[in-house]
Amino acid sequence: MATSLEAFGTRGYDATSLDTLAAELGLTKQTILYWYGSKEGVLGAVVERVAEELVEAMAAALRDVGPGYERVEAVLAAVFRFGVRRPAVLGLLREANRLGPEATARLADGLAPLVDGAAAFLASEMDAGTIRRADPRLLVLFVYAAVVGSATEVEAQRAVGYEPGIAALRQFRRELFAFVRAALGP
Repeated sequence: MATSLEAFGTRGYDATSLDTLAAELGLTKQTILYWYGSKEGVLGAVVERVAEELVEAMAAALRDVGPGYERVEAVLAAVFRFGVRRPAVLGLLREANRLGPEATARLADGLAPLVDGAAAFLASEMDAGTIRRADPRLLVLFVYAAVVGSATEVEAQRAVGYEPGIAALRQFRRELFAFVRAALGP
């Protein structure tokens, strides 16, 4: 799965062939087709695995965190850490969204528990007055778009004068967290 994730997440779905994947894995194309049926089948398996890993990472991040915005920040930190350590994952999320209903349905199914939990948490925080009143599911979408979109669009980053690197990554994280905090404030 790691090789397929790296290929789809960095080169993109269209630029990844089964022949290339087979060569990188030391397998034959026929072996991949036997187990997954098609390139779409490989992508689906990778998307499902990544969704499982993200759900596990979020659960771990929330295990020992207090209430309120601490929970939002813990999730942001976990996603950010996940993306920095495994940038192909964020690339895969971006790529899966571009590929249409079949790929996004698998991703949505895998992430449904995470999205449902986030929306329920935001709704309860809105009821408590710690987060501004809005549609909780749309807030999940906006935060997702802000994190994944801004972190994966390297050329857009460069276009605004942001040159990716370690120091810039720290600044990016600080600004992103401040942006989300301001957006969610009551």
